[in-house]
Amino acid sequence: MHDSIPVFDLSSEKNVSEQQVTAIGNAYQAFGFAGFTGHGIDDKLITDAHQTFTRLFELPQATKQKYHQTGRKGARGYTGFGVEQAKDHNVPDMKEFWHIGREIDSGNRYPDVLYPNLWPQELPALRSEGYALFDALDGLGRRILKVLARFLEIPEYWFEDKVDQGNGVLRAIHYPPISSTKAGQVRAAAHEDINVITLLVGSEQAGLEILSRNQRWVPVTTIPGTIVVNIGDMLQRLTNHVLPSTTHRVVNPIDDRSMVSRYSMPYFLHFNPDVEIKTLSQCISPENPDRYPGPITANAFLQQRLEEIKLA
Repeated sequence: MHDSIPVFDLSSEKNVSEQQVTAIGNAYQAFGFAGFTGHGIDDKLITDAHQTFTRLFELPQATKQKYHQTGRKGARGYTGFGVEQAKDHNVPDMKEFWHIGREIDSGNRYPDVLYPNLWPQELPALRSEGYALFDALDGLGRRILKVLARFLEIPEYWFEDKVDQGNGVLRAIHYPPISSTKAGQVRAAAHEDINVITLLVGSEQAGLEILSRNQRWVPVTTIPGTIVVNIGDMLQRLTNHVLPSTTHRVVNPIDDRSMVSRYSMPYFLHFNPDVEIKTLSQCISPENPDRYPGPITANAFLQQRLEEIKLA
């Protein structure tokens, strides 16, 4: 355990026991978050990507703004400060970010949704190092979904053809030093993630907090070698809250750390756009009746939520 978040070793992932599957599922039911070591993602890959994203955010504002695409809801490239705003919060978050999406050379089944990536000519390393991290986290996410499928008592590969062209994004986030804020403004206000699962690498700096089931804010610091994975609202809806998403936030530091930038690199794993999110029959019972009798496609769900957070 670390800061009340269970941590599991995936180094023997091919032989995950039923006991460990149950323990992971129970952890998600209790916390909505879990940490994983032994995940097979090289520390150097993470470090290289982190350093490259840091250099990206150090570029002049006018240069970064060249890579903002109006009308595409922040899906690819750069989104600046004062744009994204948590649902039901009245001021924007204090952050800028860059999105990398799936590269599909041919056979893109969703060209109107899965847009090409933007690669800044000022920073050629971003393409190789950023996408290498995207690919590694996407692979790890699929491994974790196999474990969750077993916990849900559905076929182990049930998720595979539903995420193979998912609209997932690697989001590199820069929270700048804090000189002044609007009333109620924080680095990232309390929210739940839209997607299926989120895989978080960095930051090792304090700030991330999750809202426990007894309504207490619990700080979570990423320890070296651990990737934190949390349940998103799409999976919560699919499983009728058997696997619940958890409210979390990034709070402002109150000491000298307020003058230091904070960086993080979450990967938001999404369903393919046309996947129908329909409550699994295994997750409906007299004690847990279906909360969502009307199904919705993954893309419709995403667009609805993007409007709520002011990206649309």
